[in-house]
Amino acid sequence: MNPAVLIASVYVFALAAFLGYQVISRVPPLLHTPLMSATNAISGISLIGSLVLAGAKGYPLFAHILGFVAVTTATINVVGGFGITDRMLKMFGKRKSETKAAAQ
Repeated sequence: MNPAVLIASVYVFALAAFLGYQVISRVPPLLHTPLMSATNAISGISLIGSLVLAGAKGYPLFAHILGFVAVTTATINVVGGFGITDRMLKMFGKRKSETKAAAQ
């Protein structure tokens, strides 16, 4: 790999990590649930890309191993994110005792 490309890639990664941290840290608590849903969608897209990389022919074994790791972590992220989002949305729903009292 060309050293200039490697340095540029590390620079873009560091800039994206810093920018992502700054954006997430300034989100008000009320918007966390919609934001998590959006990040779950992005993780779904990265899951598709990692599946393509893991199953593509013509790449070295190391690329397939990284693709498998990416598939595993993206799957955990998507499933866990939707589980947490569902749990948070249930906190905002009406409780069963409140709906029974309102029906009487």
